[in-house]
Amino acid sequence: MKRIIDFYMDGFKNLPQWARSIWFIILLKLFIIFVIFKIFFFQNKLKKDFSSDNERADYVIEQLTNP
Repeated sequence: MKRIIDFYMDGFKNLPQWARSIWFIILLKLFIIFVIFKIFFFQNKLKKDFSSDNERADYVIEQLTNP
């Protein structure tokens, strides 16, 4: 396992500057997608609107079964 980690660490250390810039852009985009979007756009509506698991379950079943 250590050899595998060393292999990848050595590969990332020897990247040219343009490749490091690309990796920075990729990681920044992933951060935006998973963290920022989660905070602002995908808030937990069920936890906010309902206080118990039974109420949440009833709401979900109602939404799935009503046309």
